[in-house]
Amino acid sequence: MRKDVRILLVGEPKVGKTSLIMSLVSEEFPDEVPLRAEEITIPADVTPERVPTHIVDYSEAEQSDEQLSQEISKANVICIVYSVNNKKSIEKVTSHWIPLINDRTDKDSRVPLILVGNKSDLVEHSSMETILPIMNQYQDIETCVECSAKNLKNISELFYYAQKAVLHPTGPLYCPEEKELKPSCIKALTRIFKVSDLDNDGILNDNELNFFQRTCFNTPLAPQALEDVKNVVRRNMTDGVKDNGLTLEGFLFLHTLFIQRGRHETTWTVLRRFGYDDDLELTQEYLFPLIKIPPDCTTELNHNAYLFLQSVFDKHDKDRDCALSPEEVKDLFKVFPYMPWGPDVNNTVCTNDQGWITYQGYLSQWTLTTYLDVQRSLEYLGYLGYSIIYEQESQAAAITVTRNKRIDLQKKQTQRSVFRCNVLGARDSGKSGFLQAFLGKNLQRQRLIRDDHKSLYAISTTYVYGQEKYLLLHEVMPDFDYLTEADLACDVVCLVYDVNNPSSFEYCAKVYKQYFIDSKTPCVVIAAKSDLHEIRQHYSLSPHDFCRKHKLHPPQPFTSNTTEAPSKDLYTRLTTMAMYPHDRLRCMCSCNRCTYCLYQNLLKLELLRSLKAQLRRVVYNRFIPAWLVTLGCLLLEEDFSLSQQVAAVSNMEESICMEASAEQTISPDRHMAQADLKNSTFWLRASVGATVFAVLGFAMYRALLKQR
Repeated sequence: MRKDVRILLVGEPKVGKTSLIMSLVSEEFPDEVPLRAEEITIPADVTPERVPTHIVDYSEAEQSDEQLSQEISKANVICIVYSVNNKKSIEKVTSHWIPLINDRTDKDSRVPLILVGNKSDLVEHSSMETILPIMNQYQDIETCVECSAKNLKNISELFYYAQKAVLHPTGPLYCPEEKELKPSCIKALTRIFKVSDLDNDGILNDNELNFFQRTCFNTPLAPQALEDVKNVVRRNMTDGVKDNGLTLEGFLFLHTLFIQRGRHETTWTVLRRFGYDDDLELTQEYLFPLIKIPPDCTTELNHNAYLFLQSVFDKHDKDRDCALSPEEVKDLFKVFPYMPWGPDVNNTVCTNDQGWITYQGYLSQWTLTTYLDVQRSLEYLGYLGYSIIYEQESQAAAITVTRNKRIDLQKKQTQRSVFRCNVLGARDSGKSGFLQAFLGKNLQRQRLIRDDHKSLYAISTTYVYGQEKYLLLHEVMPDFDYLTEADLACDVVCLVYDVNNPSSFEYCAKVYKQYFIDSKTPCVVIAAKSDLHEIRQHYSLSPHDFCRKHKLHPPQPFTSNTTEAPSKDLYTRLTTMAMYPHDRLRCMCSCNRCTYCLYQNLLKLELLRSLKAQLRRVVYNRFIPAWLVTLGCLLLEEDFSLSQQVAAVSNMEESICMEASAEQTISPDRHMAQADLKNSTFWLRASVGATVFAVLGFAMYRALLKQR
C-alpha cells in the first residue's frame, strides 16, 4: 500500500476547484476565493484510509503548461472538475482534459481519473445521463461524484473516493468490458485459495473459511454469516459450493461480486495481507524480509519451520507413502511462479526405489537451501505462506542464525544441526560415488544417473550420540590453483583418492599441504574404490606414511560397489569430527578388539559401579570421622559424579578414536596382538585405580580444608 496519496484537481476556470478544497479544509464555503489554493496535506489520522493525503490545485491563470505536466506526472489520482450547469465545461472533459492527461502519462502507468460535477445546488436535475457514456468510453475513469462546495454536499465523499481510487484501484483487478476478473488477479487469488486450503481437498470448509477471515480481517464469521455467504454463491453458480465448502470457482465469484458492488477494498485487503502490491506481484519486503547473518555464522530452519514443512508435505502426500511423486511435487509448487526444484534434487537427497523424494529427503532439501542460500529459502517459505499460516511477522521467524564457529571452538560445544563436509580429490577419484553412497545408492544405481541430472551436493541425516544431525557433502571441482574461500569453508574435509590409480593421491597431498596443513579443520583421507587392487602411489610417501607424518587418521577404505546400500558408519564419524573439531580423535573403529574399544567397554562394566560402592564404604568406616560422614558423602557424591561425567565424555570420544600407535601403518583393520592387549589392559587397570584413589584423596583434602 502507498505511504501517501497525491490528488490533483484540474478543470476549466470558474468551475469551483479552489472552492472545493477550501470548503473541505474549513468546513464552510469561503467568502473570498483566491485564484489558486496552496498545496494542502491532510494528516493520516483524520483520513478514512489512515494515509497522509496531499491535495493540489491547478490554476490556468497562475501556472504554465510545463508546471501542469509536472503536477500530472506526480499525481496519484486526478479529479477533473466540471460545472453541472455549464455544458461547455462538460464537453471540455472529453475534448481537452482526458486527452491532455493521457498524453502526459505512459500507457502502462495511467493515472486513475474521477469526474467531479460541482455546483449541484444550482440545478434540480442530475448530469449523470451525460456523464455515463463518457465513463463507459474511458476505462481510466474510476467514478463520478456530484457535489456542492457551497452546501458542503459530498465534499468528504469526493476525496474519499479519490483516496480509494489510489489505494484500491479497479484496473488491476477487473475488466469492465468482459465483466470478469483479470488473469493476474485470478492467479493471485488462486494462490491465496491454495494456501488457505490447509488440507488440500480443493474446498474451504468452515474452519478454513474462519481462519481466512481472521487472517485478513481479524475477526471470525458467525455460523449464520458463513451460511449466508455460501447461499449467495449457491444461488449464482452450480459448482461454487461442494460438500458444504467453498470451491475455487465460488471463491473467485465472491471477489467478482465484491468488485462489481464497489467493495474493491475487500479484495485489496485480502491481496495485501498475502503479500501483493498494486501490480499484483508479491512485494520484495514480503518475499525477502531483512535478516542479519554475522560472519562465520550459518543459517538453519528452526522447529516451527520443520513443523510447517511437515504439514505441507502431509497435505500433498495424497497416497500416504511418505514420498512425493512427480505429480505431487508439481501440486505442491503450484503456488510458486516457477518450479524451484530441478531433476538434480533427486540425486541430492534420499529417494525411494521409484526415485521419488522421501519425507526425509524433502526436509533435507529444505535444510540444504536454507544453509546455502537463506534468501532463496525465505522466498520459498513466502510462496507457501509460512508467515500467514503461523501468524508471524515474516518468514524470517523460521530461520535460526547459529553462533559464531569460533565461540563453539572456545566453548567446545555447538548447538548447530547442519555440518558441511567438502569432498576434494582428483578427477575420477570416486568423489561422486562417495556422495551418492551417502544417499544409499550403490554403484549399480549410480550408473543409472544421467550426466545432466548429477549434483555436486548430497545431504542426509546421521545420528551422533543419539542426536539427529544433517551432514552436507559438497563435491569441490578439482581445480587446484583456484580453490575459493567457499571451497575451503567447511567443518570437515574429505580428501579422496583412487587406490587403483597411482597418480590419484598426489592431488590430495598437495591440496592438504597448501590449504589445510595449518588449518584447524579436521581432515580425513578416503581410500576410494577399495574393492579394487591397491596400487602403489607415485607420490614420495605412501598414503599411510603421509597420514602418519602429518598426524592424520590412516586412510579410510571405502567402496560403493556393494549389493545393498553402502554403510553410513563413515559418514557418522565425519559428522562427529565436525561436531567436535577441538578433540584429537584417535580411533574410527568399533571393533571391540583394539585398546580403546576395550577401554570403552571397561568403563561400561558393572565392576566400576561395585568398586565405587566398596571404596565409599571403606572411606566412611575407616578414614572419615563420624562428624564428617555427612559432609564427605556430599563431597564424594560430587566428585564421583564428576568422574562419571569425565568417563562418559571419554567414552563418547574414544568410541570414535583411532589407533595412535606409530606401528599401525599397514591397514586400519589390523589391531593389537593378544600379548599387547594383556599388557595394555594391565596399564589401563592401573591407570583407572590411580584415578580413583586420586579422586578419593582430593575429596578427603577438600573435607579437611573445609573443616579448617
